Parts: sequence; structure tokens; C-alpha cells
Amino acid sequence: MHALSLAWMLGRPGRARRAPLLLTAGAYALVSALVLTTSAGALSFTRVKDETTGLYLMLAGLAVVLLLVPLAVLGAAAARLSARSQDTRLSTVRLLGGTPGLVVAVTAIESGATALAGALGGVLLYAAAAPAVGLIHFQGSAVGTAMWLEPGTVALVVAAVVFIAVASAAMGLRRIIVSPLGVRNRTTTPKPRWIRAVVVAALILAVSLAFSMLSAFGSMAVILAVLLGGFAVGLGALNLVGPWAVKVIGNAKLKKAEAPAALLAARMILENPSQAWRQVSGIAMTGFVAVIGGSGAALMRGAGAEADPGSPDALLAADVMTGVLVTLVASFISVACSTAITQAAATLDRAELYTGLDRLGMERATMEKARVGSVMAPVIGVGVGAVIVGGVLVFPLAGIAVIVAPLSVGIIGLTLLAGVLAVRGAVALTASGGMLTPGKAG
Repeated sequence: MHALSLAWMLGRPGRARRAPLLLTAGAYALVSALVLTTSAGALSFTRVKDETTGLYLMLAGLAVVLLLVPLAVLGAAAARLSARSQDTRLSTVRLLGGTPGLVVAVTAIESGATALAGALGGVLLYAAAAPAVGLIHFQGSAVGTAMWLEPGTVALVVAAVVFIAVASAAMGLRRIIVSPLGVRNRTTTPKPRWIRAVVVAALILAVSLAFSMLSAFGSMAVILAVLLGGFAVGLGALNLVGPWAVKVIGNAKLKKAEAPAALLAARMILENPSQAWRQVSGIAMTGFVAVIGGSGAALMRGAGAEADPGSPDALLAADVMTGVLVTLVASFISVACSTAITQAAATLDRAELYTGLDRLGMERATMEKARVGSVMAPVIGVGVGAVIVGGVLVFPLAGIAVIVAPLSVGIIGLTLLAGVLAVRGAVALTASGGMLTPGKAG
């Protein structure tokens, strides 16, 4: 059968696949819109040419790099949901004699079409948001028309989103091609080991020592390289230890479980700690960035308050705080959306479990409470852990920032709290959208 015809047969938006397709396309739209908006914001700093332009561009580039982490998580979650909703059907095609090439072609066509539709929707979303985002003030004036990108740049972003979606979906097909029965039977996944925590502790200690020796480096370029390198190592360490930390949280919740919902939530976490980490990793990364970036921004804000209003130092201090808040907000939007996407994929995986529990008489409210607990327990646990790790790395700066600029630190703290509430809202939205339907397993 022709791949295009098979892709239409398997991928047409039927009743069971409508919600996953809409969520996936919406995720790609959000990724495209945020990439376009942040790219335009970063490039807008070239509109004012002075001695601080280079510094502004460097900080804007750093913010874009930091946003790539939650955006990558969101894009990967969308790609996994797109492929996950087709896993069973594609594994059946393999078992019936379909070639690996046919399976890859079908997935590439469907994922590419969904990503293209979402990316084009993201362009419209970017165009609608650009006037409002242009009201944000940097360098003493509103960004304004600098938020509009060239058509070629917009087309490049759309093409990149489609390419990454197709590549991610194709890479996710390895287990279907190699072992379609493994997909049908949902084989178990390996569990992370404690050695990760030892490695991460050593990395954090090394970065802390490097930061404490910054004054010994004579070159500003070396100091900047050490700071950026330590920042990257910190993010990598969080990503390494994350699955193990989620496993520890799940085990602790399992030991303290006194109700069916708590027990089921713990089992959901322990079922696949790596997957549970992926849906909350954005929270950890954002919390880490908030502590380090927020401490520096708060100190600069405090120092800028003593400078003359309108001076480059005062503008830079205010702009850094604005940039940190904008980065946190954009990051939490990505995290909330990726949580909803990952929950949709997990619900597809657990359809038979929910059906079985429903037939055994478990109430819908108990299942929903367990689902929420399986997300929010890791969110709070890894969020607090990331804040602690970030505070350890910049302990003197964080302490000084609380004393010098408590209001700025408080604003960042409230932003973090709002982000956690946004994630909770995303979990609730997934349920109200009809993704959890006991008694109707595929």
C-alpha cells in the first residue's frame, strides 16, 4: 500500500485521535510562536548602537539558549505524543508484514503534516502577539516594530520545526521497527541508579570551587567562560540526576501512602521515572535559572537604583530584571504546555489501566487525584531541589540579593509560584479536555 494512502488511513482525525492531534498541533504552534518572539526580541537590541550593545546581545543570546531547554522539552513531548498515538497501529502494520521503510514514511508524513499545521498556526500567534510584546521597554524605549522578523527568517523557523518533528518521530520508531511486540505489550523500562547522585555532587562541588576562584582570573573573557561553563554544567547535572531524584520521590510517596490515590500516584511515578522527569524537567531548569539569574538581576537592580535615572547603568539594571522575568514567563508557558502534552501521552499508555480500575469500582475522582499527584509531587520535589542547587552555586550572591533587593527577589519568587500553578492548571486542563476516559480503552 502507498505510504501516503496508509498515512491518511491511520492518521485521519477520528474521534479517538482528535484530542491528541489538537494537542500536538497546539504544542508546535506554541514552540514556533515562542521561537519567533524570542528571536525577534533578541535581534531588537541591534536597534540602539552604543557601548552596551555587545553586552545586551550577549545577555539576549543567553536568554535564548536558556529557553531552548523548555522549548526542546515541549517539542519532544509533542513529537512523542504524535508517535505514541500511532504506536499500536504502526506496530500492527509491522506485525502484518509492513517494511520498516513504510512505517518510517507513514510517521514522517503524519508528523510533518501536523507540525506544519502547528507551525503555521504559530506564525499567526506570533503576529498577533508581536504588537503587545513590542510594548515591553528595553534600553529606555519600547521594542515596537523591531519585533517583526523578515519573511525569510519566519520561513526558516517553520521549516526547522517541521524537520525536528519528523526527525524526532523517526528516531522514536526504533522500538517499533526492532520489536513491535514490545510496543504491544508495553515492556518495562530501566530504572535510574544512585550513582548519578554521586556524579552530580562531584560536578556541583567542582563548579562551586570554580565560582569561588573567579577573582583569581584576570581576563573578563575567562571569567565569562567560567560562568557560562558552570551554568551549563549545572543544567547538565540537573538533567543527569533528575530521573534518580524522581525515583526517590516516588519511593518516598509509596512508603507514606495511606490512601488508594496516593498509592496509585506513587506507582505511576515509579512506572517510568525517566518519563516522569521529562515532564517536570522544565520546572527544574527554570527554578535553577531563576535562582542564579534572579540573584544577579536583583543585585544589578539594587546597584542601578543608586545610579542616575536614564543612565546606561540604571537602564541595564532594569533591563536585566525585565529580561529574567520575561524568560521565566516564557519558560513556564512551555513547561505547562509540555506537561499537558506528556499527560495526554501517559493517558494513552494507561488506557487499559484506567479501564481496569473503573471496572473494579474505583471512583473517577480517585483516579484523577492519583494522576494529579503523580505530576505535582515530582514538580514540587525537583523544583525545590533545583532552587537549592542553584542557591549552593551562588550562595554568597543569593544571600546578598535577599538583603539588598528583597522586592526583586520576591517578584521572582512569586513568578516561580505562578509557574507551578500554571503546571497544575495544565494537568487539570488535560482531564477536563476528555483525555481521561475510563471504560473506553483503545
